[in-house]
Amino acid sequence: MEAKYKQIKQSIKSKILEGLILPHEKISSESELMRQFDVSRHTVRVAIGELVNDGWLYREQGAGTFCADRSQREKSSSTILPNKNIAIVTTYISDYIFPSIIRGAEAYLSEQGYHVSIFNTNNKYEQEQKILIKLLTGNYDGVIIEPTHSASATPNLKYYLNLERANIPYVMINAIYEELEPVYFMVDDVIGGYLQARHLMDLGHQKIACMYKTDDAQGQKRLKGFIKAHRELNIPLDTRNIVTYNSEDQLTKPKKELQRLFKLKEEKPTAIVCYNDQLVLQLMDEVRQAGIKIPEQLSLIGFDDSLLVEISEVKLTSVKHPKNQLGLDAAQAIIQMIKEKEVNQTYDPVSKLYEPELVVRQSTTNPKITT
Repeated sequence: MEAKYKQIKQSIKSKILEGLILPHEKISSESELMRQFDVSRHTVRVAIGELVNDGWLYREQGAGTFCADRSQREKSSSTILPNKNIAIVTTYISDYIFPSIIRGAEAYLSEQGYHVSIFNTNNKYEQEQKILIKLLTGNYDGVIIEPTHSASATPNLKYYLNLERANIPYVMINAIYEELEPVYFMVDDVIGGYLQARHLMDLGHQKIACMYKTDDAQGQKRLKGFIKAHRELNIPLDTRNIVTYNSEDQLTKPKKELQRLFKLKEEKPTAIVCYNDQLVLQLMDEVRQAGIKIPEQLSLIGFDDSLLVEISEVKLTSVKHPKNQLGLDAAQAIIQMIKEKEVNQTYDPVSKLYEPELVVRQSTTNPKITT
């Protein structure tokens, strides 16, 4: 459990970073903080003392404790040589395509002499907020970040704006928060979803289901591409075949919906488009238990062309994600942004939207042999 004085420090820092306490504004009194956190005066004084020493607060004899103007501190420190620290923040770290993205960025950043700190949000806003506070209060020259629940406006907007105020360059990967209009590196997910559906249609499939995680922008855009392909080829879209889910129910809802689709009998789909390769493997177990053959009776198609495509005995058809290259490009952009900042030059980095490619393997086939 975190020490009480640290909780007080974090609370005050958060309010300053969110703009709830303005420069030169008086903070709560010691007595008020004692009541708020149910602690002793000594604990409050330890927290306040450390914040004063760290430059977050200042004291005026007989008047109280006030919020320091950190913008002046940031301006004066902008002429100092960079700390050579860069943060990479992703929704997840150790699984799926994320290690490849991180390796692509980390290798280049290390070559340039930067120390890389890696964080993950677990796709939770609360964790993202904690990391952003750490970045704002630490010594970081730049940030490569994947937004959390990117399909919605972020509740952490003020922290991102404070990154900009502190003149800390950042780029976003895989998705963006639209309201920020950041520099980005991501796949054209609309085209990716279109390619998934179009491939199955070209094989002759008409009854196609889809399962997309839509609390992230990638899933929303892939669904858009899926619908676009149906409209373009004038193929009726059965709304019963559209399944959406979120990060919290991703391990349960797709399986339940798959069982529902199997019960449609004559109208059951002959193919399923999946949000990513992880979902394909998750569904494969259920398909086998139902005695359905892949791809003879059901075609499955994934997204990301991850290492998982070769794990199953049926190799997966999937849309290719640039992974390593995306990480490298993001790293090169953030270094360039830092260099331009050092010499006070204006730099307008170019975002990159990668054209996806379809890699055809064994998990999709013509529906004519479906029994």
